[in-house]
Amino acid sequence: MILTVIGLILLAIGAVCDLLGAIGMHRFNTFYLRLHAATVGTVGGKFYPLLGVAFIAAEQGLWPVVGISVLAALLVLVTTPVGSHALAYAASKARIVEIKLDEFRGEEDV
Repeated sequence: MILTVIGLILLAIGAVCDLLGAIGMHRFNTFYLRLHAATVGTVGGKFYPLLGVAFIAAEQGLWPVVGISVLAALLVLVTTPVGSHALAYAASKARIVEIKLDEFRGEEDV
């Protein structure tokens, strides 16, 4: 019973993270801020629900589901920030997005 409650709480946390990511995508106006909102929505909105499913499945004895959910959660936790960083770095190098201070070069853009 306690694992089910923990799983449902993690599912609710994931829903809140998805909602915050969607609000951030709507309200933020620059590429980098929107990228941050998308990353928060992806990591929080996928990682926590997958762990919640693992807790609920553990309560019911569905061990293959637990293993797959934990593995998928770890993959999301590792790959999403790497992809987000790669997008931000590529946009910075290609100068597609206008920024006022380029910390890689140490100079101000006009």
